[in-house]
Amino acid sequence: MLTARDIMTREVITITDDSTVKELARLLAVHQISGVPVIDDTGKLVGVVTESDLIFQTKKVHIPTVITILDSVFYLENPDKMGEEMKKMAGIKVKDILTGSPLTVNEDTPLDEIATIMAEKNVHTLPVVNKETLVGVIGKKDIIRTLIG
Repeated sequence: MLTARDIMTREVITITDDSTVKELARLLAVHQISGVPVIDDTGKLVGVVTESDLIFQTKKVHIPTVITILDSVFYLENPDKMGEEMKKMAGIKVKDILTGSPLTVNEDTPLDEIATIMAEKNVHTLPVVNKETLVGVIGKKDIIRTLIG
């Protein structure tokens, strides 16, 4: 059975968390990829950022619904979520828009488990790690390539 080691891209394109959103957009466009792992100054994996994170910046602001009963205000949705969305929409640096604590797999993770994670968790870019070291990345195109290979 195929594993992450067999299908991953070993020459990983990464971006630092201190890079600008504009640099990220350019990187994704030039390399024609949908996402990249994000590393900090020490090279440690801190998150993943995708085209979806960039697109999120142009969406409409959703104001949480509230009701007032006897001078009390009740939020029907989590108001903290609005704050997080506003921060992400106004983000200038990659660290403002990335998805932190990304799902990862190791080199021995079987293909069916990788496909399940990507499908059920709606993950487009899946870092492959050996202990805490980034050794590869798997995108949806890598899985599709196994179907024809």
